[in-house]
Amino acid sequence: MNTLDQVYALLQLVPVQRAGIGLLLAALGLPIVGVVIVGLDIMPVRFAMMHVALFGIAVGQLAGLDTVLCALVACGLAGAGVSPLARTTEALSGAMGLLMSIAIAAALLMLALSGVNANGAFALLWGSILAVRPADLAVIGALAVVVPGLFVWRRRDLALLLHDREMALCSGVPVGRLTTLLLVLVAVAVAGGIRLTGALLVDALTLLPALTARRLGHSLGSITAWAVIVGAAVNTVGFLISLAWDLPPGPILVLVAGAVALATHLIPERRTTSWRASASRSATSSH
Repeated sequence: MNTLDQVYALLQLVPVQRAGIGLLLAALGLPIVGVVIVGLDIMPVRFAMMHVALFGIAVGQLAGLDTVLCALVACGLAGAGVSPLARTTEALSGAMGLLMSIAIAAALLMLALSGVNANGAFALLWGSILAVRPADLAVIGALAVVVPGLFVWRRRDLALLLHDREMALCSGVPVGRLTTLLLVLVAVAVAGGIRLTGALLVDALTLLPALTARRLGHSLGSITAWAVIVGAAVNTVGFLISLAWDLPPGPILVLVAGAVALATHLIPERRTTSWRASASRSATSSH
């Protein structure tokens, strides 16, 4: 059987079809979440939510509930709970570090006191694209609608917030509520992405496409569009490579996304201030 025949045969399998659909849906929402992560400068959020998800998994195992659902709820609540600490961008980044430390301590304590299978809890963090369930597709599909919809609906406010928090406040943007909403979406998106690639490889779906898009785009709108395009291309190519050569999809996705990001950084940076300039013009026009 040649490579094309092997890929075609694998694509007839339901788990493989679910995985492909999940990656395509993820490309519509998770790269935009990466744009938020970069814009708010909250790189530690991925690790913080990994630990919060572990705590949710431990609670789910102890209570006999769906562990993935518990992880999603825990991450959503954590995202909302950390929002009051986000007085400045620096405070938000520090709050993520604090959350990460508290979450892993609480998770390990919960596992020790409950006596549940710690190996099983940690195993769920590694994720598996080929183990995606219909419920997981529902979560990713909801994010694929809500996240782009938010960017279309509040594009001006988001451009101001991601550019300069103080400018957004002075321009009448509801910074507190919008930041809370963004943090909840980021937290749930990271938790949802864990089911596809695993906690340590979720950057392939979020951060790496966003970093690539920052080099290609010149405004928030174009950066968002490029993030989705890059995410869809990387997910498709990486998934097909993994099927063709029988390789683990998660690492392949990261390597493909990383290679694309490195390649774009070889492109000379254009002299443009469009995102910042457009944000400033929006602030000026609002007065």
